Amino acid sequence: MNIKVIAFDADDTLWVNEPFFQETEHKFYELMADYLPQHSIAKELFKIEIDNLDVYGYGIKAYILSMIEAAIKISENTISIEAIAKIIEYGKEMLEKPVDLIEGVDEALKTLHGKYKLVVATKGDLKDQHRKLHDSGLGHYFHHIEVMSDKQKIDYEKMLKRLEVEPSEFLMIGNSLKSDVLPVLQIGGHACHIPFHTTWLHEQIDHTIEHPNFREAENIAELLQLLMK
Repeated sequence: MNIKVIAFDADDTLWVNEPFFQETEHKFYELMADYLPQHSIAKELFKIEIDNLDVYGYGIKAYILSMIEAAIKISENTISIEAIAKIIEYGKEMLEKPVDLIEGVDEALKTLHGKYKLVVATKGDLKDQHRKLHDSGLGHYFHHIEVMSDKQKIDYEKMLKRLEVEPSEFLMIGNSLKSDVLPVLQIGGHACHIPFHTTWLHEQIDHTIEHPNFREAENIAELLQLLMK
């Protein structure tokens, strides 16, 4: 691999994220328990989240807006103001969560820094992602920060054009096969999947990937071994 630029996804690749969403979702189940069983609440919330992606995008604020909409729909417009306030409180709690780095991330970035041009390429809310990057203490390792509205082929193509790098010289690292791997392979780039122990349903795929530019590592330390060979 003639790699010049390495991009890292942020949430659940550099730091912990999805468990906070799951924790909040269970609070929502408890809040709405008088209306529907848990599996029905989960199904309704997920449908509304996906329907709202084109409007709100990704991130905590979008999630909370979808949660409020789900509460109104599930309760058939009878949800109390107090319950809505509680959901907003859940969102603020998520936005104030401390940044919990994935094990080995700091050491890996320290090793790669100076050998490659390092980039953050992530989805989510712009302000929140910049807040997490600042609080993580990792910002000084990165040449470029890209908070993308989505991670489709065209989004990566635009980013690589800005970075003035060819797809064959680019490696994307992340926990999502759907967002961090498949579109990068489709444009001729390289991708490495580092699985996280839990993944949002929307980011899961139902097939295996076989491609000469695809790698998989159990953790970031194993990735480092692959890159430093």
